[in-house]
Amino acid sequence: MKNVTDDLKNTIQAVFHHLQEELKSIRTGRASPSFVENIIVEAYGGQSKLRLLELASIATDGPSALSITPFDPSTLQDIEKAILKSPIGISPIMQGGRILVKIPPLSEEQRIKLLKLINQIVEEKRNIVRNHRDNTRKQVKNALLIKEITEDDKFRIEKEIDATTQKLMQEIQELKDKKESEIMEV
Repeated sequence: MKNVTDDLKNTIQAVFHHLQEELKSIRTGRASPSFVENIIVEAYGGQSKLRLLELASIATDGPSALSITPFDPSTLQDIEKAILKSPIGISPIMQGGRILVKIPPLSEEQRIKLLKLINQIVEEKRNIVRNHRDNTRKQVKNALLIKEITEDDKFRIEKEIDATTQKLMQEIQELKDKKESEIMEV
């Protein structure tokens, strides 16, 4: 039955990791490589679809700009095209062998929309964690019914399940609060 709690820990940690990645891609007022690194670029005449991160080095160039330097200069045009087509709404500027992307400051309206998006994403992940917790509890209950574990084991395992879930929910809340404060920073 120990495997049940270990499985729960692994599963909800994966949910947390996925949440971290999703929140990284949400724009804040500052330039961050994670803002553009997952843009899909059709490189080499459309033969390859790669993430920008796989085609170029991305660095911050001051608090509100990113510098993108392709590993292969022949992909410069493809990268520019992908940035223009992406839904993030920024315009790349060609500068020699690199692309400069200026990140405009967020308007109040954009900030509010992003906060709503963050709340939606976080609530989605919380529900996933709760569902995994509930499924694990059902497994424990079934194990008790078929006499695989004792009543004491059931309570001990449920306590461990609750502690694990509460700890992760706290981490999710801290991550959410941090991202919200980054967005509200002017």
